[in-house]
Amino acid sequence: MKKFPFNNEKYLTIQRENILQRISKFGDKLYLEFGGKLFDDFHASRVLPGFQPDSKLQMLLGIKDKAEILIVVNANDINSNKIRGDIGITYQEEVLRLIDTYREVGLYVSSVVISFYQELPNVLEFEKQLSNNGIAVYKSFQINGYPQNIPLIVSDEGLGKNEYVKTTRPLVVVTAPGPGSGKMAACLSQIYLDNKNGIRAGYAKYETFPVWNLPLNHPVNLAYEAATVDLNDINMIDPYHLEKYGKTAVNYNRDVEVFPLLKAIFEKIYGYTPYYSPTDMGVNMVGLAIEDEEKVIEASRKEIIRRYYETKLKIFLGKLDNDSLEKMEMLMNKAGVQKEERKCVEKAIETQNKEKEPSLAIELNNGKIITGHRSQLLGASAALLLNALKHLAKIDKSIFLLSPNVIEPIQQLKIKHLHKAYARLRAEEILIALSIQAVTNPLADLALKQLPKLKGCEVHSTTILSEVDRNTLKSLGLNVTEEAINYQKKLYFKG
Repeated sequence: MKKFPFNNEKYLTIQRENILQRISKFGDKLYLEFGGKLFDDFHASRVLPGFQPDSKLQMLLGIKDKAEILIVVNANDINSNKIRGDIGITYQEEVLRLIDTYREVGLYVSSVVISFYQELPNVLEFEKQLSNNGIAVYKSFQINGYPQNIPLIVSDEGLGKNEYVKTTRPLVVVTAPGPGSGKMAACLSQIYLDNKNGIRAGYAKYETFPVWNLPLNHPVNLAYEAATVDLNDINMIDPYHLEKYGKTAVNYNRDVEVFPLLKAIFEKIYGYTPYYSPTDMGVNMVGLAIEDEEKVIEASRKEIIRRYYETKLKIFLGKLDNDSLEKMEMLMNKAGVQKEERKCVEKAIETQNKEKEPSLAIELNNGKIITGHRSQLLGASAALLLNALKHLAKIDKSIFLLSPNVIEPIQQLKIKHLHKAYARLRAEEILIALSIQAVTNPLADLALKQLPKLKGCEVHSTTILSEVDRNTLKSLGLNVTEEAINYQKKLYFKG
């Protein structure tokens, strides 16, 4: 069995134990704020090879009889139809997807809280949709002076004004479709209202990054800053932890800023605080499961470079400003990485210069680099996949896995009947065609069997990819970057 730098089994065990210990510390109930993604944490799986994208979900399944899930979504995000950038769906759609996913694996979703509640058209529609499907919906409201006005916050006119979420299990996992949803405020509201109802409840935070027991400028922590460049999160030494214990621990600015509020709320409710620092609030054990730090550092350096290209693309598309690129370059300098380390970039550009067509390059897991470029029949992504699969299957380059006689009717279908603007076959279309050919063509079948070998490979495109090609490549587990260049001078990239 392959040994990974990150020991996932060890992580699941010690993480589960730590959460159970934290529940027992408070007695009746623990509200556990989950930061990041609960079941598709691909960032963590890239920087910590061996960490599974659904590790946190698997950890919860081990204690599912004790846990229920509460999802918080911001009314403003619902009303603006805010999009989750990595998968291209709205926050309200993501809430529905989360509920389905949790239910399918046997986790209990008790309710949805709409934070910053206002009676806006999209909010009312979503609230009705949830209610019609038997999902309990609660409202919480904006508190004037939050988080500075402690007397108002910890009162019946502050946290007490929110609707009381009825929970039944000792562990309440509070999660959200994205940042800024109001998870912490929902936890604090419940602690206040539980206390009024004679229930002693506590709070803890489960953030994978930054890793509190790694150095501030460790590449794993720098990769987290690179991933959240749009949020302006800044890793920093936890000053409260250093003052109390004389030990260095890493946290990030938002938790450090809000800590005095949480401490004051606990003191006002209970007459004391169980935590002396933001790091105390955390339950994350991920740093204790790293077994090969050098390989983790190498993986994190690669991720920082990928995030550099992603930032440039988002700036081109108007999603970020130029200050974000300056921050990325600063992070690269801290990590000691250069964009030239990404070997597939140079090969993709070389191919485009030679063929005068958009091109992609893939660095396979054995270090071999394969390229593909656009032709009359195939888009560059489709060509790349065919070339890579043929190489892995040891099929001669001159052999057609799909003849023009197969491809051309598909093109006719796309143009004449489906009214597509792009006749060339996309990455997904080429895989479907190859699957059909595999029934009668042993070489096509052999090529398809190589698909698992593409997972984790590095790919670079010389131009902005269409959304469908990007999603297909990422679905195959490829780590994709793109030049912020609109080669075709078109403004619409979805098709």
